[in-house]
Amino acid sequence: MGASAIHSAEDARRLARRRLPWMVFDYIDGAAGSEAGVRRTRAALDAMTLRPRILRDISNRSLATRVFGQAADRPFGIAPMGMCNLSAPGADLMLARLAAQYGVPLGVSTVASTPMEALIEEARGHAWFQLYFSGDGSGTFKLVDRAKAAGYQTLILTVDVPEVGRRPRELRHGFRMPFRIGPRQFLDFALHPRWSISTLLKGKPQMANFLMEGFAFDRTESRAKADWGTLARLRDRWPGKLVVKGVLDVEDAVSLKASGVDAIQVSSHGARQLESAPAPISVLPQIRAAVGDDYPLFYDSGLRSGEDALKALMAGADFLFFGRILQFAIAAGGEAGLHRLWEVLSEEMDIAMAQIGVTAPRGVRGGRGE
Repeated sequence: MGASAIHSAEDARRLARRRLPWMVFDYIDGAAGSEAGVRRTRAALDAMTLRPRILRDISNRSLATRVFGQAADRPFGIAPMGMCNLSAPGADLMLARLAAQYGVPLGVSTVASTPMEALIEEARGHAWFQLYFSGDGSGTFKLVDRAKAAGYQTLILTVDVPEVGRRPRELRHGFRMPFRIGPRQFLDFALHPRWSISTLLKGKPQMANFLMEGFAFDRTESRAKADWGTLARLRDRWPGKLVVKGVLDVEDAVSLKASGVDAIQVSSHGARQLESAPAPISVLPQIRAAVGDDYPLFYDSGLRSGEDALKALMAGADFLFFGRILQFAIAAGGEAGLHRLWEVLSEEMDIAMAQIGVTAPRGVRGGRGE
């Protein structure tokens, strides 16, 4: 079992559900409200079809592409995810090694459970730092300067969390960060001894980027003060590439492009923020039409397979990011499980490309062949 039992993202999720404490699984898997947003996104992706083409020479296929001018072995990378080491000890570093191996971006979360310096080193430079604006912004800009000093060249500003979404599954378990263990959590962990022994004996996961004197982070703190002026300050302060993540509105996308943002990431935060938000895949073509063919447009949310990823490319994305399913693969089979799921996603995309008659990711957008 473990890695050898993973033949799809759903296999990884099923195995993770067995092995993780209920609280941890629901933190990773959960979404806002009654989770209608997750179902809406899944339905929208399922409703999309790919156009099969025949008798084309597609024998010489490649999944390689370029992102911000840099070569990448896959048209998909790793979305920023907080507290990944809850899925297994060292999960952040496993993801970093995967990014290094395939030359794809690793999104390093503000609330990663491994310091940003260690992750960009392990990823051999293939890491982008994801930033939350918090409070009055003083701590936020300290992180910006620290990321610059660590060698990060791309910054991702996540803008869809003015207030943390209300996720009932987390609330029922009393999930909090910093991580706290009470009677309910103790019982949950006792009933999942494999996870507890391997994880808690190594010390409870913490938000590693805040283990510095005089700088704390409150996950529930309001981020509502961030505005277009905040973005302008960040643009002036950050010399590298700036990506804004969490965009679902055409007018906002056009304004971001005009503000000097280098790329937009269409995302609903995995439906973890606003239950009634539109399915991101449904607004992706509209945003592509508004910003033009040549403007870098990234996508995450709801992707569960290589065919899903191909659909997002067809809808207008240049590059994609997988998220929670990678944590499930780690929980299911450790680093071997992560690599196994990555291979599955790659095989799914490669086979689907053959079926629709294209040989490279750049031939997919808008349903075009090569």
